[in-house]
Amino acid sequence: MDNTSLYKLGYGLYVLTARDGGRDNGCIINTVMQITSNPPLVGVITVNKNNFSHDLVINSKEFNISALTVDTPFEVFERFGFQSGATTDKFADFKGFSRSKNGLIYLNEYANAYLSFSVIDTIDFGTHTMFKSDITDGEVLGGAESVTYAYYQQHIKPKPKPVQKSGYRCVICGYVYEGDTLPEGFICPLCKHGVNDFVKL
Repeated sequence: MDNTSLYKLGYGLYVLTARDGGRDNGCIINTVMQITSNPPLVGVITVNKNNFSHDLVINSKEFNISALTVDTPFEVFERFGFQSGATTDKFADFKGFSRSKNGLIYLNEYANAYLSFSVIDTIDFGTHTMFKSDITDGEVLGGAESVTYAYYQQHIKPKPKPVQKSGYRCVICGYVYEGDTLPEGFICPLCKHGVNDFVKL
C-alpha cells in the first residue's frame, strides 16, 4: 500500500493539551471530528498511546484542542510533535499560550480557535484511543486559515536533505534509521509512527 495516499484525506492539525498532577503537556494530533452541533459533541479525537499526553487525558478526563493555522512555523510542530513530554517540558521558553476556564493551556499564537472538552467515553483502537467528548468551552482567536495535513506536508515541513546513509527514512518526520533491515514493530523515536511509514533509502 502507498501510505502517502492517506495524506489526501482532509486532516487538520491541532495541539492537544492536558494536565494531570500539576504537569502540563501537549502533542500534535490530526484526528478531530464534530459529530453533532446540537448538542455540541466531538466524537472522534484519537491520540497515540505512545504520547505522554494520552495518559494525562486518560487520568484527568479533560483536554483542550488548539486549531493551528497556515502561518504556524515548523518549530511548533517540532516542539509538540517530535519530542516526548515524559522527558521534556514542552512549554519551557514558550510564551504563546494562555489558560482556559478549565485551567488547561491553549495556544494563543498560531491558533485560530480553541475548544475545551470533557471525556465521556473511550474506545481502544490498539495503538490509539478514541475519546468521545463533550465540548465545555471554546473561543475564536483569529481569522487565519486552519492548516491541513496536506498544507503542512507541502509548505511547512522541510524537504528531506539528500542522505548518503543506507537505511530507512520516516516519511512523517524525516528520521533516518541506519541499517539494512528495519526491525519488526519499530516505532519512530521522534513522531511515534510505525514501520509502514518508513521508506528504504
